Amino acid sequence: MPSLGRLHLITDTRPGRNPLAVLRAALPVARSELVVQVRVEDTATDRQAYDLARRAVTLCAAYGATCLVNDRLHVALAVGAAGGHVGAHDLPVGAARRVLGSTAVLGATAREPATAAAAVAAGASYLGVGPCHLTSTKTGLPDPIGPAGLRAVAEAVAVPVIAIGGVTVAAVPGLRAAGAYGVAVVGAVSGAADPARATAELLGALTC
Repeated sequence: MPSLGRLHLITDTRPGRNPLAVLRAALPVARSELVVQVRVEDTATDRQAYDLARRAVTLCAAYGATCLVNDRLHVALAVGAAGGHVGAHDLPVGAARRVLGSTAVLGATAREPATAAAAVAAGASYLGVGPCHLTSTKTGLPDPIGPAGLRAVAEAVAVPVIAIGGVTVAAVPGLRAAGAYGVAVVGAVSGAADPARATAELLGALTC
C-alpha cells in the first residue's frame, strides 16, 4: 500500500474551474506529499470521470503522488488509481474494500468515533473527518465538528485522520494539534490566485 501524503487535494470541477491546471501547479511543489482525490459532480458522466481520472493518474505518476478516485470505484479500477474514497452514501466500506482489493488505499468519511472505528474495522486505510469548519465548496453538509470533534475521532482510531472542510493555512496548526495527520482541501488551492504558492504554504503549515 502506498504511503499516505499529508496534503489531499480534491479536484474542483465546478463551472469555471480547471482541475488539471491546478494539479499541474500543485504537483511539482508537493510531489509525494500530495494525494489527489478525483471528485466530479454528481451530474458528470462516468466517461467524464474516467477522462479526468486517467489524466490525473498520469500526472501524479510523474511526481510520485498518490491518486485516488472518490465515490466511483469502477473508475478507480479502470484508470489504475492507487485506490478510492467512499462517503456515507457510497458503497459500504467493507464492500468497497472487496471491490478495490487488499492492497489499495481506501479512504472513508466519518465525523464521530463509533462510525470511524467501524470504518477502520471494515478496511479503511484512512479517514476523512469533517467538516471541521464551514465550507462553501460542497452543499448539504452537516454542521462543523471543530477541532474537538476531530480529536474525538482521532483518539478512537489508529489510522491517519485527514481533516476536511474549510481548511486554511491558519487552521492547520489547530487541526494538527487535535490529532489530524493531514488535511484535505478544495478551494484553498483551486481558488487561490497562485495555486503553487497556496500548496507550498499548506505544506509548510503541515510540516513545521
